[in-house]
Amino acid sequence: MARQITLLTLFLLSASLTTAVDFVLNGFDPSDLALYGDAAIEDVGGGRRRHISLTNPTTFSLGRALYKSKVPLNSSALTFSASFLFSIATVDGLLPGHGLAFLFAPSPGTLGASSAQHLGLFNLTTNGDPTNRVLAVEFDLFKNPEFDDIDANHVGVDLHSLTSVASHSAGFYSDSGDFSGVSLNDGTNYQAWIDYRDGKLNVTMSRVSDRMKRPSKPLISIDLDLDGVFNDEMYVGFCAATGRLVQRHRILGWSFSDSNFSLSEGLIKSNLPDFVPKKGRSKGRTIAIAISVAFSAVILTASIIAALLWRRTAKQRKEEREGSVEEWEVEYWPHRIAYKDILAATDGFSASNLIGLGGNGKVYKGALKAGDLPVAIKCFAAESGRESVKEFLSEVSTLGRLRHRNIVSLIGWSKREGGNLILVYEFMENGSLDKRVFDASEPLDWDSRVRILKDVAAGVVYLHEGCEQRVLHRDIKASNVMLDGDMIGRLGDFGLARVHSHGRAGATTRVVGTVGYMAPEVVREGRATDKTDVFGFGVLVLEVVCGRRPIGDDGSQPLIEWVLGLMEGGDLVSALDPWIRRMGGYDEEEVTRVLKVGLLCTCNDPMTRPSMRQAARALEGMHEMDGCDGLIEKLRLMGSGWVGSNHGPGQGRAHLTFGELRQWISSSMSLSGSDFIVEGR
Repeated sequence: MARQITLLTLFLLSASLTTAVDFVLNGFDPSDLALYGDAAIEDVGGGRRRHISLTNPTTFSLGRALYKSKVPLNSSALTFSASFLFSIATVDGLLPGHGLAFLFAPSPGTLGASSAQHLGLFNLTTNGDPTNRVLAVEFDLFKNPEFDDIDANHVGVDLHSLTSVASHSAGFYSDSGDFSGVSLNDGTNYQAWIDYRDGKLNVTMSRVSDRMKRPSKPLISIDLDLDGVFNDEMYVGFCAATGRLVQRHRILGWSFSDSNFSLSEGLIKSNLPDFVPKKGRSKGRTIAIAISVAFSAVILTASIIAALLWRRTAKQRKEEREGSVEEWEVEYWPHRIAYKDILAATDGFSASNLIGLGGNGKVYKGALKAGDLPVAIKCFAAESGRESVKEFLSEVSTLGRLRHRNIVSLIGWSKREGGNLILVYEFMENGSLDKRVFDASEPLDWDSRVRILKDVAAGVVYLHEGCEQRVLHRDIKASNVMLDGDMIGRLGDFGLARVHSHGRAGATTRVVGTVGYMAPEVVREGRATDKTDVFGFGVLVLEVVCGRRPIGDDGSQPLIEWVLGLMEGGDLVSALDPWIRRMGGYDEEEVTRVLKVGLLCTCNDPMTRPSMRQAARALEGMHEMDGCDGLIEKLRLMGSGWVGSNHGPGQGRAHLTFGELRQWISSSMSLSGSDFIVEGR
């Protein structure tokens, strides 16, 4: 009898795993879903059903909404059919982006996903990793060259990666085969169908209308082998994200089945909320305005002509004063801001708005318009000459085309009569990392320091690999890492940056950088590569963890030599900032690992250093570094007296001493007047 019960139980369990999953959600209840990040259920009232809001109308918002439980998927005969009603709408006064996605995921939560261009799907390290087991269909409103996006308004099929395996401009096909494009973020309610059967994935979409049926021709049809991708059970749902670009992402209804391909007919399309911007939509109001304008035309004509002539004359005079549009301004996004707006933003460069002093100018806090978020306004001193012009152009030509969560954004530029140059950045509320580590009354705790180092690593990986052309920062240090209102680390100050094509080394032979952060090969040859940025990042890691500057003002041992000595003595943890040791809250194994990553990045031989991506993954944890070209082994060997290259001065050691570095500066190179070495900070 017991055996019969056991067999019956096994049979019932087996049957439950293959039971068909069917649901139609016309409106949402918290009991239907698991919500993560900024995802929420909204009630617009007026008898309209509740919908999912995946993101807030704010920067760097991320949300994910998954069905309340895993859905079983028959791996031997995998089929599914999903349909949903959605709306993406712009936010008044903000540039729109980024998009939403329908996804299958093996686990709940956000899986460490990032916002902005990662759409809440992946992050820097999981994107492109087949082990993430994620299938998604993205509705993307931003063209990311790093992901080979076809345009800034497209639908794509993503398997493990945001580089889509198939994509198409958003729209639908009529029965006659004609394609009609749509604007995904115009606030219109759209319906999407995603079907998988017999190894083929079809994606179809159309506007929501009682009169409009499902198009017979799909927008995307692709053969896709999901064998080995899906687990027997998967979570299914939606995710979305904003970055510096902001819009609203909403799901209004949803059906799903692993067998019934007509279940979507149960979605109710009537009485849906309307998110289309109201401006200009009233026909009666438009006609009334037109009549009023026509009636007043005779009276206004003379005034309009006079105003146009006055504006034309004023524009010509302004161009004579400020100069015409620069040639490089056409290529790069940040455009000129009127100097009068800069004056108003800073109250005439009032001393009360001064927040920083540099070797080539001053930095002020201001707001370009009343109610706007604050900005940082950097004014280059006219007497700083050619170097300030070169730094100005370098910042515009690099920051002007960079968009990343961990890079300070350049908003625009201006030029004062007489030649003074001005750059306008987003304001970083919490100042620089340098001040929070060395000068703050309450220095950063351990977890905050590690998180900020990971932020900087992600930003540098983006510079080296994520841009259309590789960007070398060449001056990574704590004073160039800024902290925004959420204490997110943002790399700034691109005055020494250079842009190179991928696969090509830099051609510069000028020694640039800050003493203490410069890699030995920069001093030897004056040639910067991605590995020189890695060296600077390694020094940053050591000083942030240790709370010591690379070169002490009191004649103390240089930081790298000091940490190396502690490691060789088996006492690496004692390098930790004494303030953190007193406060606690740290893990000794993590401290050791992070310090070893810093030391490995600062090896004398550039070929021994990891790539920036490897260093970023190493900071995430040892288990994240599989396949990183022996990085784990290098870290292990460092713990047992491993030394690096024996090439050049400092033979038998992985690093140069500071004395050897100074000797190279004085004897191995003749620095011309155009060479640019920054002393200290």
